[in-house]
Order: sequence, then structure tokens, then C-alpha cells
Amino acid sequence: MTQIWNHRGGLKRTLEGIRKGSLTLGFIGGSITDARPRHNWPEPVISWFAETFPQVRIYVENAAIGATGSDLAAFRAQRDLINRGCDLVFVEYAVNDYGEPKEKRARTREGLIRQLLAGTGRDVVLTYTYMQEMYEIMMTGGVPDSIAELEQLGEHYGLGSVWMGRYALDEVQKGRMRWQEWLPDGLHPTHRGSLSYAQSVIRFLEQELVAQPNGTGPAACEDRPAPINAGNWEHLELLPFEEIKCEGPWVIRRWVNLEWIDQVLETAAVGAKLEFSFEGRGLALGFDFGKSSAEFRYRLDGGDFKVSSRDRPSWVGDEGWFRLELIADDLPKGSHRFELEVIHGSADGCTGTDFRLAFAGVIK
Repeated sequence: MTQIWNHRGGLKRTLEGIRKGSLTLGFIGGSITDARPRHNWPEPVISWFAETFPQVRIYVENAAIGATGSDLAAFRAQRDLINRGCDLVFVEYAVNDYGEPKEKRARTREGLIRQLLAGTGRDVVLTYTYMQEMYEIMMTGGVPDSIAELEQLGEHYGLGSVWMGRYALDEVQKGRMRWQEWLPDGLHPTHRGSLSYAQSVIRFLEQELVAQPNGTGPAACEDRPAPINAGNWEHLELLPFEEIKCEGPWVIRRWVNLEWIDQVLETAAVGAKLEFSFEGRGLALGFDFGKSSAEFRYRLDGGDFKVSSRDRPSWVGDEGWFRLELIADDLPKGSHRFELEVIHGSADGCTGTDFRLAFAGVIK
């Protein structure tokens, strides 16, 4: 059985930042970690750092986005965490990756971790929250596959981990917290539930940074072990919009609607087309997506056209969901050609033809 707290490689870069008087904390995950509900668990953790190390200037880069997984995170890691100088990154994807195929999440999670550990390295802590689908296995002492697979990565790379969901469930079973104070909807914590998650992380940090500081953890690229999954998403590339050939009324627009997107390649014209070549084994497209978004048909290397049909949950608005669409991940390595045409689509809830491409991402 996986423990709540797993102390492995230590937090070397974090301790160095504390000694130097400047520390940048990074968070990435889904809605449970998102910075906008200011009661989410990162807030008490941030406050603990500020209180415990008053001599240190604390910077915070919370890059978590609701309804996104480690696949999008792998494409965002460089811009939103690494380039922002994060010393310590908390990764929370046990829940948002839960419904993904096992092979896909193995590739995306390890790719994200390897990016964070590359170069001069940074400390990474894996954190596991809870969803109702985990209830039966956890109540019988088991570990959900989504968590067990992350623990395998933690062991391989020497990363500490905190099973926040187990800690909170134990509190409920001990009568310290009512279920409805924790997860009134089975997924998103209230103030009390978020505090429980935070307290489990703080206890981990007290051991790592105060009681028994261990500065021997992995912090350099050359220290990384060989990957578990050779198909992991470590090596990614964003194709410049200037390399995309367009037909029809397209514009490249500075995107102020979402802080995570710098520019979009935009059209609202049914029948507008784009095409480009890329070198790699896979392709993913990032969108500002919502009910008013267009669908599209596409093909690779002159093959048959396929038509996208994306779900539009009741909670999504006309726009505002940073969404990834994986086109392919197992192409022969080499040069490929991608073609796309904008269509209206016939999916339930499809109310418009806004096509807002945030990036074309190549998997190397």
C-alpha cells in the first residue's frame, strides 16, 4: 500500500533558494490546484512558506488549469514553469489523467517530469488528490492505477510524493471532517477539504525543509535515469504560425482572453483551410475551445480525412477552455504533412464556427 508521505530524493534546489533568500514555487494540475478559487490547497502551502521562511522572497507561478491533463502540461511546461524560474514544482494529475489510456498518460507524465528535471533541474513533488471513482479501491486498502503509475515514476526519478486524497479520507474516517466539508460534489474540495490537502503537503515540507533537510536530491540533467517509456513526451516543439500556410480569412491575434495563450491563429469561416509540414512522430493541436467553437476535418500525409467531434460539457462557456486535441502519437519518425478544413460540426451544443488555434505541437 502506498504511504501518504514518500520522502525520496530531497529538495536540493528548494533549500538552495531558501539559503539565497529567493524561492519560486510552481504548481501545475487541474481545477483542484487552479489559483482562481483562492481557497484551493496551494494557498495554505504558500502561506506556510512565507511564514516559515520570512527572510525569503517567495514568488508563485500557479500554472494549473481546470479540465486539463498532463498532455497539455507537457506542452506548457517550458513557457509556464521552466522559463519562469521555478525552483520547486508540485504536480497534480492523478485525477485529471484518470480517464486517459494508460499508455498515453505514461508518455505524457514522464515527458513532463523529464522536462522539469532537465538542464539545471528543479525539485518536483508529486501530489495525488481524489475523485469518487477511487472510493472502492481506497476503502479496501488499494491504490488506484492512476496513482500507482505516478508512484512508479516517483521511485524511478527519486521524487517525493504526498497522497493528499488518502490523508483527507483518513480524516473523514476518524470523524475530524464531514464528507460534505471535503467534497460536496465528489471532486472539488471546499475550504475545509482544501485545508486538509494542504496540511498533508505542509507536513511533508516540514520534514523535508525543517526537521531533516536533505539537499542531495536530483538537480541536474545528467543525473536523470533513462526513461521508463521510450515514447515519453520530453521532446516537443511548437510550430511557428508563420510556417502554417492558410487559405481563406485568417488572422494571428494577440489573445487576451486566456493568460496561458500568447496568440491564436483565428478564423470563423466555414471552409477555411490550413496546412503545414513537420518533422516528428506525433502532432497535437491546442485550442481556446467552447460551445461556439468550430469542428474540423483533417488528414495526414494525403490519407483519408477524419472529422473532429469534441464534447461540450454543460459547464463550458462559448470559449475559455484551453483544450488539447491529439492528432497522432505513433507516426514513423520523419517528415509529415497535415491538412485541415474548418467545418461547423453537428455535435450537440456546437453553436458556432470560431476556430482559435493556440498552437500546433510536434512530438519528436
